[in-house]
Amino acid sequence: MEKKSSTIVIVLAFIAIYVIWGSTYLFNKIAVTEIPALYLGAVRFSIAGILIIIIAKLLKLPLNITKKQFRNSVIAGFLFLVYGNGVFVWALNYLDSGFAALLASTQPLAVLVLMRIIDNKKVQLKSIIGIVLGLIGMYLLVSQKGITANKDSILGIFMIFTCVFSWSYGSIFVSKADLPKNFFVATGYQMLTASVILFLGSLLFKESWVSPLKWSNPAQWSVLFLIVFGGIVAFTAFNYLLKKVSTDKVASSAYVNPVIALILGWLVLDESISKQSLIAAVILLTGVYFIASRKEKRSVKSKI
Repeated sequence: MEKKSSTIVIVLAFIAIYVIWGSTYLFNKIAVTEIPALYLGAVRFSIAGILIIIIAKLLKLPLNITKKQFRNSVIAGFLFLVYGNGVFVWALNYLDSGFAALLASTQPLAVLVLMRIIDNKKVQLKSIIGIVLGLIGMYLLVSQKGITANKDSILGIFMIFTCVFSWSYGSIFVSKADLPKNFFVATGYQMLTASVILFLGSLLFKESWVSPLKWSNPAQWSVLFLIVFGGIVAFTAFNYLLKKVSTDKVASSAYVNPVIALILGWLVLDESISKQSLIAAVILLTGVYFIASRKEKRSVKSKI
């Protein structure tokens, strides 16, 4: 019975990171057109983090944390939320949400490369096929004339790729790190520490701070969705999965998120999808599928 319940929770967690995160590209795009990226992240994660701690307190979950766990929470929060999310959202100022989601779909490839470097894991035939397809898809995606002619687009693409590696390394780090045992509490600490860094970063870059009460209705509703679903629900599910299944399996969300993001961007924001982008998407996501579907022997995880 316990095993069945665990399986159901894992399935629901995957649905959360597949569907909810696929829609966050749209809501981030709506919000960042009005709110500076780092300030947006700071507000979003501070509110979500406080709510998580309050809920954890009401549920009488243990909130105690060791120095080592706090340090690891700061590192994870920076890799995922400060750089992996904050800089990514900033890059949305220069790219369509669906296009950015396709770039982010290269995460399993990045995870594979990093696991090869860090853990010296052997690259299987399926992975090699996936890497080749992924590289072809990426080339077709970023080599389009309308994109290469725009310097801002090139900068946005480059920064998103650095965000992908930050998120990928964070995934490997968290899978091994000593963090609070409760996944909900661990998420809360990561969000709170990340929000502090984001507020400081926002001040450093002299972003304009406007009260959330003065934001437009679309921006307010977008941020509310990002806080409750994109933050509390999906990020908690993500942290849970990193401890329950292999890191690269968690990264498989990368071939579902872009499809949802592309459809929503087209329906809601009237974003155009070129034929070359569609071809690139099919090739790229096929490559991601080969990477994510390979068989893997799980090893004992060390504690960082």
